[in-house]
This record gives sequence, C-alpha cells and structure tokens, in this order.
Amino acid sequence: MNDHQDSDKNETGETSSHLQPHAFEASRETSSLDAEEISAIVVDCGYKLHVEAGPGLLESVYEVVLARMLEARGLEVRRQVPVPIELMGLKFDEGFRADLLVENRFLIELKSVERLMPVHSKQVLTYLRLLNLPLGLLINYGSATFKEGIHRIVNHHHDFASSRLRVNQPATPDPEP
Repeated sequence: MNDHQDSDKNETGETSSHLQPHAFEASRETSSLDAEEISAIVVDCGYKLHVEAGPGLLESVYEVVLARMLEARGLEVRRQVPVPIELMGLKFDEGFRADLLVENRFLIELKSVERLMPVHSKQVLTYLRLLNLPLGLLINYGSATFKEGIHRIVNHHHDFASSRLRVNQPATPDPEP
C-alpha cells in the first residue's frame, strides 16, 4: 500500500477505505438537495480552490481537485460523463463529455483559459439541454479572480427561490397558507 491511500486493514485483513462509508452516508443526506443548494456548495468549493491554487494549472487538475472537494462535502460526483446526442435520426452514446456531473442533476464545465469565448457558454447550454438539466456552472480557472471566471447557465430553470446567486431577479413572494 502506498502512503497516499486512505485505507486500513480491518479485523479480517481486508482493506477498507475511510472515505467510502462517509461519502455514501453523506450522499444519502444530500440527495434531497435541489440544484440551487448544490450550486451554492459548488461555488463555495470552487472559490476555495481558486484561492488556494490560483490560475495557471491544467483543467484536469482543477477537475480532479474540485471533484474531491465536492465528494468531501457529501455530494456524488461523476467525472467526464458521456453526453449522448441524437441528430438526423442517428443516436450517438458519446457525442460529448461533461467535466463534472453532481448528484446526477447539476453540471459543471471547467476551463483554464485566459479568456472565455461565447462558444464556452453555448457548450454548457447544449450539455444542459441534451441532459435535460436545469442549471449548470461554467468555471474558468484561468481568470484573475473567481468572480470573473464563474458563469451560471440556465436551461428552463424556474426555481430561483433558494438561489444565493440571484442577480436582477424579483423576489418571489411566499405562497399564502
């Protein structure tokens, strides 16, 4: 066993990971989170990563570290998720690959470029449409500040009530009892 693994031998001599039971239990607790709550956790972790690592690393480094940070917060995270497409009557199981899919309902697309281009936002919106997801984040770790590099992309998303990222949206009145 190398020094970087987080595992021990149990009484029967089998290797068990400290992270697996914790991540599984936390995932059950976070499965009721909506896209807005997941988004708040992603923004918090993404910001901390930007502060700690700064710009200039490869996208793949930010991807693996952000995935681990989100898993440590109890979220289920899948990396490099195939995005199937159907076009002109043809179906392709792997048309694209999304960087991170959180709790199977929130998309994160990462970049590490000097400046985002309009095509990057269009890419995220396309993934959201193909996966039928309401909300995603485009995060560019190449930006000087986290605020400059994060973009919220919406696909037919109407539940803004719990959003901490609300900008220029009228407050939704509470329903009367």
